[in-house]
Amino acid sequence: MRLLLIGYGKMGRTLEQLATQRGHEIVGTIDVTNHHLLSTFTGANVDAAIEFTHPESAFNNVSYCLRNNIPVVCGSTGWLDRFAEATAICEANQGAFFYASNYSVGVNLFFHFNEYVARKMQDYPHFQVSVKEIHHTQKVDKPSGTAITVVDGIQANYPGKQGWLLAPDQATDKISITSDRIGNVVGTHIVRYESENDTIELMHDAHSRTGFAEGAVMAAEWLQNKKGVFGMKDMLNL
Repeated sequence: MRLLLIGYGKMGRTLEQLATQRGHEIVGTIDVTNHHLLSTFTGANVDAAIEFTHPESAFNNVSYCLRNNIPVVCGSTGWLDRFAEATAICEANQGAFFYASNYSVGVNLFFHFNEYVARKMQDYPHFQVSVKEIHHTQKVDKPSGTAITVVDGIQANYPGKQGWLLAPDQATDKISITSDRIGNVVGTHIVRYESENDTIELMHDAHSRTGFAEGAVMAAEWLQNKKGVFGMKDMLNL
């Protein structure tokens, strides 16, 4: 495949390395220093674009790709107030758009198992559910977006638990979240169901950032010859 990388920081370079290893050609890399070159790429010379930039630029980059027949995989967060608009552009242009806030295959399987466990545990309300997330000290937002996705998955499948609070609050109708910032931890998320007699835990522990990039390249491969708006549940058949 001929891939265009929009965003060329640490993630972009990891994407370049992985995509090349999988036999793909990087036909261009776009960042803030050469963004004017984006207009030289269309569906005629690109098979897919992978976009990892910033909230301020993501929507315009995605829109450009969709309007110019470039299937686009986007991992930028913080711009989803315009997601419906991007979806409309995709449909109007019969394009292909793949979005996920987290491209790790492992963490998306973790989301799926979390929802399954929540459906089962609603029958055992004496277990108190909580979520813990640990990240490196450079991460400033608390709780993480992944932790909020985990909580959303619990709430959608466990009607008795609505809303969340930062720990140590233990209100029985809400989910408590603990956020720790330690060293260089890439990302650990734990869902815990605890009773007076025992504890059940479901955990995802990211060992490196490579898993995020690998999932994005897989999404670009999967998106070929498709039309519409897709996410990780579609690709992983969850």
